[in-house]
Amino acid sequence: MIDWNVTPAAIWRQRKEYLRPVRHIDPIQLDDLLGIDGQKQQLLANTQRFLANRPANNALLWGARGTGKSSLIKALLNAYKVQGLRLIEVDKQDLVYLPEIVDDIRELPQRFIIYCDDLSFESGDSHYKSLKSVLEGSIELPPENVLVYATSNRRHLLPELMKDNLDSHLVDREVHYSDTVEEKTSLSDRFGLSLGFYPQTAQTYLAIVDSFFPDAPDGRESLHKAALDFAHSRASKSGRTAKQFYLAFAGLKFD
Repeated sequence: MIDWNVTPAAIWRQRKEYLRPVRHIDPIQLDDLLGIDGQKQQLLANTQRFLANRPANNALLWGARGTGKSSLIKALLNAYKVQGLRLIEVDKQDLVYLPEIVDDIRELPQRFIIYCDDLSFESGDSHYKSLKSVLEGSIELPPENVLVYATSNRRHLLPELMKDNLDSHLVDREVHYSDTVEEKTSLSDRFGLSLGFYPQTAQTYLAIVDSFFPDAPDGRESLHKAALDFAHSRASKSGRTAKQFYLAFAGLKFD
């Protein structure tokens, strides 16, 4: 049994069917995240309402890879764990256990975020049905002390196929989508807060690189050239790429 008074986070382990307390939490802070100020402020406001026992939304953070979606959720934990925020990470394939996990925490005084990273489903995948019941409840209302924060590269979580739209039609100039399309979009619609994350500019990428190399010379021309070359080799200018550049070149001098 986890003592949530002293444990800020846990991860569901399917094979043993238990929550494993996290001993070494990623130390990332909100101030470390650059180029996503708008998304950060909206998720902060939602989380603050949640901690104040006020109405708050489940949140879907979707968009380009490496742009800070997962880091933002982890930074929230570091910012608010003293105020009673707790995080439970559940993989997509383990969502069938979600109702039981929620049953064990719904009467506790802490405020819990169920964190699902890189969430998406393929055609025929039924794991999302357990998630739906937690997002909006079933015969029982969803618990007031639990929210779901998920990240995904897809806005609608389920694949959208051209053939799914064939039965859609216009009625009085309004689009009436096919049952298949309605089913696929209804899951993402259950997240009241939807935040898009977009590819970062070269300027933002270099600002993130600078934050990893605070002791580099003021000119930074050679640092920025090396960082851009690194990004071009990976076809990505993102916060994740900036961190990978730091891990590859930390300790080297850039004149």
